[in-house]
Amino acid sequence: MTEPLLGIIGGSGLYDLPGLADTAWVEVDTPWGSPSDAVFTGRLPTADGGSVRLAFLPRHGRGHRIPPGEVNYRANIAALKQLGATELLSVSAVGSLRADLPPGHFVIVDQYIDRTVSRAGSFFGTGLVAHVSMAHPVCARLGSRVAAVLAAQGVPHVQGGTYVVIEGPQFSTLAESQLYRSWNASVVGMTNLPEARLAREAELCYASVAMVTDYDCWHPDHEAVSVSAVIQVLLGNAAQARALVAGVAGAAAAVGVNGVDPGQAPPAAACGCRHALDHALMTALAARDPAMVERLQGIAGRVLGAAP
Repeated sequence: MTEPLLGIIGGSGLYDLPGLADTAWVEVDTPWGSPSDAVFTGRLPTADGGSVRLAFLPRHGRGHRIPPGEVNYRANIAALKQLGATELLSVSAVGSLRADLPPGHFVIVDQYIDRTVSRAGSFFGTGLVAHVSMAHPVCARLGSRVAAVLAAQGVPHVQGGTYVVIEGPQFSTLAESQLYRSWNASVVGMTNLPEARLAREAELCYASVAMVTDYDCWHPDHEAVSVSAVIQVLLGNAAQARALVAGVAGAAAAVGVNGVDPGQAPPAAACGCRHALDHALMTALAARDPAMVERLQGIAGRVLGAAP
């Protein structure tokens, strides 16, 4: 049975977990260039006396050097896949579009609206075309595990919500914020796409936890979002976010990559996310670019076979 590896994409403070051992910063190179930073790996002790492997990738690099529109999302996902990750937990700060989601609440996202304009959104391209389904863009099985951990920890959260992904780096105008509210969206942020799309193409189970830091700019009783306000709430959420990571990791160790989540079916290894490419490839065998086939081995080797 393959040992599970949980990948975490988010702020640099997430890897400051008590008891984390065998830690190392690992440099990873991918066919799509370098990820946002080296990947921080380690082992977290579990209740049964064992341990679980974790891999943390600071989405914006240590020190928050990279703006949302310049993150190399393809390299980030590819790097975690190359290290052996099978599940990805995305943690990000967002603005709330609903009065019942105040700062400090967590949202387990299940849908997206894409308002980005300039990001490379696929591993595939000319020479090898693929179309994966994004009707349900996150892993329901992993999301349910996250919800169970948050409930057990008493963290205020909702399971399910639509995340509007804007290009940034500027925050929304008031008219935009009101428009997103009219769409019945829950939160607005800048990072989850194309991240979720690429995770699906890489056949990784992906769950997104959006941490509400502000009310964007629509709320008449609250000031428009500012960096200082976001940072203040993020610092307050940091301990809860670390506890969430530890809880999800512990659950992953108990389940095992080929095990069954309590109350969930099918087994993790049979999850639909792990088979997203089964019917996605469109380009005829004879028309496939050998260079593209080779480049995609780390992402799609399961369905491509060996490179020519």
